[in-house]
Amino acid sequence: MAHHAIGQRQPLIDGIEKVTGSALYTADLPAREALVGAILRSPVAHANIRAIDVSRARAMPGVRAVITGDDCDVPYGVIPIAQNEFPLARGRVRYCGEPVAAVAAVDQATARAALAAITLDLEPLTAYFDAASARASDALQLHDDQPGNIARDVDHSFGDVAGGFEAADLVLEERFHYAEVTHAMMEPNASLASWDAERGRLTLHTVSQVPYYVHLILAQCMRLDAAQIRVVKPFVGGGFGHRTETLNFEIIAALLARAASGTVKLELSREESFVTHRGRPETDVRLKIGLSSSGVIQAVDCEVVQRGGAYAGYGLVTILYAGSLLHALYQLPACRYFGLRVYTNTPPNGAMRGHGSVDVRHAFESMLDTMAQTLGLDPFAVRRANLLAIPHRTINDLQVNSCGLSECLDKVQAASGWQQRHAHMPKGRGLGLACSHYASGSAKPVHWSGEPHAVVNLKLDFDGGITLLTGAADIGQGSSTLLAQTVAEVMGLSMERLRVVANDSAVTPKDNGSYSSRVSFMVGNAAINAAKALRQVLLEAAARKFALPVENVECHGEYYGVAGSAQVLSYKDVVTLALQTGGTVTVRGSWSTPRETQGGKFRGAAVGTSAGYSYAAQVVEVEVDEDTGMVRVVQVWVAHDCGRAINPLAVEGQIQGSVWMGMGQALSEETQYHKGLHMRANFLDYRIPTIVESPPIQTFIVEAPDPNGPFGAKEAGEGSLSGFLPALTNAIAHATGLRLHELPASPDRLLDALQARRRAQKLAAAKSAAMQKAQV
Repeated sequence: MAHHAIGQRQPLIDGIEKVTGSALYTADLPAREALVGAILRSPVAHANIRAIDVSRARAMPGVRAVITGDDCDVPYGVIPIAQNEFPLARGRVRYCGEPVAAVAAVDQATARAALAAITLDLEPLTAYFDAASARASDALQLHDDQPGNIARDVDHSFGDVAGGFEAADLVLEERFHYAEVTHAMMEPNASLASWDAERGRLTLHTVSQVPYYVHLILAQCMRLDAAQIRVVKPFVGGGFGHRTETLNFEIIAALLARAASGTVKLELSREESFVTHRGRPETDVRLKIGLSSSGVIQAVDCEVVQRGGAYAGYGLVTILYAGSLLHALYQLPACRYFGLRVYTNTPPNGAMRGHGSVDVRHAFESMLDTMAQTLGLDPFAVRRANLLAIPHRTINDLQVNSCGLSECLDKVQAASGWQQRHAHMPKGRGLGLACSHYASGSAKPVHWSGEPHAVVNLKLDFDGGITLLTGAADIGQGSSTLLAQTVAEVMGLSMERLRVVANDSAVTPKDNGSYSSRVSFMVGNAAINAAKALRQVLLEAAARKFALPVENVECHGEYYGVAGSAQVLSYKDVVTLALQTGGTVTVRGSWSTPRETQGGKFRGAAVGTSAGYSYAAQVVEVEVDEDTGMVRVVQVWVAHDCGRAINPLAVEGQIQGSVWMGMGQALSEETQYHKGLHMRANFLDYRIPTIVESPPIQTFIVEAPDPNGPFGAKEAGEGSLSGFLPALTNAIAHATGLRLHELPASPDRLLDALQARRRAQKLAAAKSAAMQKAQV
């Protein structure tokens, strides 16, 4: 009887190594006689570089290499049309902490001494730490080809926006502000680079989510043929988007290794990892929504300004996502979006879990609640009034083929006791609702090459074991386990027959990387196609033995038999027969997104497109202390439509992780700078929630299978994040009557808002009393 792997609560195949401490992360890798790399960083946020004197450092005993911006004159960046960053600053520094020089030495003490011996001659320039000052008419241009310090502007309009607002029974416009947040991944950044001087070859082990992109950028910046480079991803301790682009330290490690003709290990401190940043930008949102009296959305007008930091990075994608993902959650008949991504003298922002969608979703869901209250409607009723009819093509050309949001709403409404409890909460307690969604990978890759979106190779040899070769980066989300499960399901075999080899460019096929929740959907489909090809090879081998057409042979996992007959061959015997025709069997499976899911023809249309979208609803219960401003999350109920839960254990973990990460941004996380200097570059001052603050999270898996997904599966790791923030602030509003338009909802902010309301109430009462007295 065939084994079934799909839908099983499968422990992660790399879990034993992680929990026993035997997993080797980049900083753990043994490297005989490796030199120690170290980076000298700019002490100021904005300055012209007049000179960098490295002569004393180069003369020091034990120093094997010193490099500056003169050693790499090729810019880089994750988006091919927006590459304006150098691994080491050239001509100008644009943020405090930007790398300006680097050394490789025999030990850490010597490396530090060499950095101290380098003299910087900098000409300070006016620095801009917020979007407004950077956009001022008299502001210096941070980049000569970017007038007004605008990295990207977006102006999209779909449908009759003016007519929609005119037809609306209620129109509301509000402004929101969101602090910058960062990834706070557990593992600090590190790279191990080895240069083979005789062969002119580079090997880099690094903490990347996108080894393929790192490979491309190394070849570009070092002016090497890509065949001279090997990139390996060891175990990675989280990424959350920080590692979805090539980062400066990876290139610096490679440059140092070549300069020193040896091996260099470059480990960044926690502070340096914070300064490398690439997190969610400080954002201002102006949002206007028009509703009918029954809660149906008539029109939307949204404006977003993001403080993007010093370089382009993922910026043009982030600002496009913010507008694109206004769509595909609810029916929007008319929508205008205007977005600005602004250069500032702060560390560059980039992709972060829920990329581009989180802040705007908070604003949208907050306003839906406000407007529901004004119209006398239940928040659930307003969401249900705007559900998509599937299949659905949005007005900005996103194709939605599955949506389980209605069932998600049903689950959390029942579990939270909303109907029984919402109107009867005790003082200081509140319930809040919000919905959210996310893409299962971008329908168009960042680097468009015409190749398949995903490729998986399978190798079958004499032992009967199947080796799955993939370039997809498992960074803790469990993708390697999921891929093994899909192959085991198609083959009807137990997981014990599978092994996964991932992320070695010398061995595994290229993969675009782990970003935008693409791996489960895209690589999962490629793995299924590879497994089908391998199964066909074995069916044909069995058919030859039976001397029958292949259509008459059936695969039952551990045996192959003739349909309607007792004739069978064991799996191992069939493997032996298959090997007789040509030895080791290697097959390939690939997958690309269907053309109809790749969006429209307007500028920026590709961003936000996906072959499938996940959906989520959640209710949050809070307890608010109005004397201190403290908010305690009592419980969270969250339902997530993942299409099909290939591994329910991993899906639940991803949903809980999304909620927890959203809680950090909602309640406590924010970066802060003083004249460009990071003030919270550690885990004491950058306040991520601990187990003390973590509430019970009751998860519900909803399965609305997507016709394009692997066994119907969709993403599970991002869609629930953005719903937590508005569910929390809606719950705070329910508990206190106060709606927050600025996050995080830290005690100081909430207390300030509560006290401001008390002062306003006292003033209003005094005025009323005075008017009554005057009338008497």
